Amino acid sequence: MGSTHRDVLRAIVLARILTRHFLARLRYSLTLWSILAGLIGIGTILVIAPWGCTPKTNEAAIPLSGRTIRVRLLQSQEQVTLKPAGNFIYRANAGDRQMNVTPGTQIPLRLTSDGWLAGNMNLGKGVLTLRPTVEGQLRVNDRNYRGQYRLLPLEAGRFDVINDVELDDYLKSVLSKELYANWQEETYKAQAIAARTYALYERYSRSEDRTFDLHADVRSQAYGGLDTETPKSRKAVEETAGIVLATGSDGNERIFKAYFSSTCGGVTQASTVFNDPPLQVLSEQYVGTLCSASPKYTWGPIVVSKDELSQRIKKWFINRQRPQIPALPIRAIDIEIRNRFGRPMRFGVIDARGSRFSLLAEEMRWALNTDAPDNQKFPSSFVENIINDYDKIHFIGGRGHGHGVGMCQYCAEARAKAGMRHEDILLAAYPGARLLRAY
Repeated sequence: MGSTHRDVLRAIVLARILTRHFLARLRYSLTLWSILAGLIGIGTILVIAPWGCTPKTNEAAIPLSGRTIRVRLLQSQEQVTLKPAGNFIYRANAGDRQMNVTPGTQIPLRLTSDGWLAGNMNLGKGVLTLRPTVEGQLRVNDRNYRGQYRLLPLEAGRFDVINDVELDDYLKSVLSKELYANWQEETYKAQAIAARTYALYERYSRSEDRTFDLHADVRSQAYGGLDTETPKSRKAVEETAGIVLATGSDGNERIFKAYFSSTCGGVTQASTVFNDPPLQVLSEQYVGTLCSASPKYTWGPIVVSKDELSQRIKKWFINRQRPQIPALPIRAIDIEIRNRFGRPMRFGVIDARGSRFSLLAEEMRWALNTDAPDNQKFPSSFVENIINDYDKIHFIGGRGHGHGVGMCQYCAEARAKAGMRHEDILLAAYPGARLLRAY
């Protein structure tokens, strides 16, 4: 081939690369005004119905303002301990007031019939808010959080502790709790965008009468507060500020519940495992050994007596207030339906009467893990086979850690190590998704 032909070929290849890069960056850098124009006519945000009810959606309109996230830190407390590093502001049934304290003092706080008592000082009645005069200088139960604390009275002197915190400040702790410190910066950026999308979805897709948006643990996203932030987690949040994942055509973009988990075990599963409607960006995928660096890529077997499993499953049914409870003991558990790549989607439970109860894969895992000791907990619902003996049940060929929907964190890290940018990591994890600037 002559030099002229080689030069032409190089020019064509370079043009293709530049065109692809330009189109990718164009999708990534949509402005607030273009999103606003696209949202005209969408209408109100849909309200999510309770589990098992209809209608239900796993998409929501892209929010343009109001980025305070409400995280429930503590549930049904009788008392907490305040440890201020300086003065703080409190408000109950009166206006803002300042409490002057000696730094490092520990103050027990409880709710009585006469109101909130901080030590022997009455702070008033109703919802109590606390905020330090300098951010990060008020610890609750020796944990430090940005934003303010909101204490909500329940019954019999108990209360919840909610942290109202700006979204990106919240994410700085989520990343460092969700990922290992030595993982790649591109993994951190991908996680920042997925976690931002998940948090915004939870904030804006639920009924306004809910008192909080997210739990501070794996029921939502792990969150440890100011003390757990790292330079890497802060940098990833700052460098992806405002970027979210979305689905839909131009002008009709909607964020979705951007699920993620630790290890998919080679096969992700669709969000229908949570009784959500089908969504392309949350469909199942085969990734093979991509996440094999995880210690939970494979596990098991786990062998549990039928008597023990019967008690766990019965308690889960009772806790979930299911209308029918299996008759004990459980005779057998089997896999009813697998997805196209062989991962279980639904399990069957056969009780003492021979009645069959059908459970989604994640329902089965929750039931099996009810009151289970740590050495008998199921890391995931992904098992290759189940053997029912006379008095025991064997779960064979376990794979993965977590629910396996959406982005697999170990897969994301493997892709980052291979040189993939965070934008492409996300588009691989959520097929058909788009990256947009929401603020």
